[in-house]
Amino acid sequence: MKTTAQIKAPIEAEMELFEKKFYDSMSSKVALLNRITHFVVNRKGKQMRPMFVFLVAKLCGAEGVVERTYRGASVIELIHTATLVHDDVVDDSNQRRGFFSINALWKNKIAVLVGDYLLSKGLLLCIDHDDFDLLKIISVAVRSMSEGELLQIEKARRLDITEEVYLEIIKQKTATLIASCCAIGARSVHAPEEEVQKMWAFGEALGMAFQIKDDLFDYGSAQIGKPLGIDIKERKLTMPLIHALNQANKEERRWLLNSIKNHNRDKKRVKEVIEKVKSLGGLTYAVGQMKHYQAQAMSILNTYPEGPVKSSLCLMIEYVIDRKK
Repeated sequence: MKTTAQIKAPIEAEMELFEKKFYDSMSSKVALLNRITHFVVNRKGKQMRPMFVFLVAKLCGAEGVVERTYRGASVIELIHTATLVHDDVVDDSNQRRGFFSINALWKNKIAVLVGDYLLSKGLLLCIDHDDFDLLKIISVAVRSMSEGELLQIEKARRLDITEEVYLEIIKQKTATLIASCCAIGARSVHAPEEEVQKMWAFGEALGMAFQIKDDLFDYGSAQIGKPLGIDIKERKLTMPLIHALNQANKEERRWLLNSIKNHNRDKKRVKEVIEKVKSLGGLTYAVGQMKHYQAQAMSILNTYPEGPVKSSLCLMIEYVIDRKK
């Protein structure tokens, strides 16, 4: 299993400096805000987004990482953190990465305002340095993420999602953010437009594989990441389930839809749905699609010469597929 430490190796110094710059970019004159942002920084995840920014900048830039790259990575983290804070309020979620969420500790009103503050800090970081090209990339991503979430909510109500619509949702919700990290990495070192687009396509393919892997966790062993059947409980139609519905006969389809619509809180029924999806080939199909997107990302990366940075990005592609949570 590849570790994030191995992936981070060629950009270790940059990531260390980034942490300081990122913390400084959040600073405020309001003591409460500083307490909350300190809490946010100390509970950071694997930091995959800034890692993508720095690795791609080193891959595409003759001089490697520049000051603009740090700003690009900071704006991605600021705006993404803002969306996560708002997500926890929307989902009424009390936990984030195994810790209490901001809304759980400081209530919804403060959480929404903190999200707004982080968003404005991200926008100003770009505007103050005339990084309008970087701001455009992240703004497109946030618009897509919001549209993807709303499309998913709309479809969950009616349970009429096709594979085509599902792919559109995950492209907007997940893949766009990883794509924007890679595009910002390339753009920060003034790579040609064609190369920025190539890195966007790389990130998008990897993001698609990442989300399908996430959806597969719902059908995995109980030790993996999130609890089993959580997507089914939330009436989310993901790739394994959509494929199973397409393969099912009329009776099986009716039973599956009825289970998701009316019995999605019944643990025994949810387990039966998981088994039915497996027997109809839903998991095998989803794994095949995940590997298809993985191969797409790898074929783009293979147009670059060998080196430690390319090796790290190859490890990142493997990590996305092999991770256990």
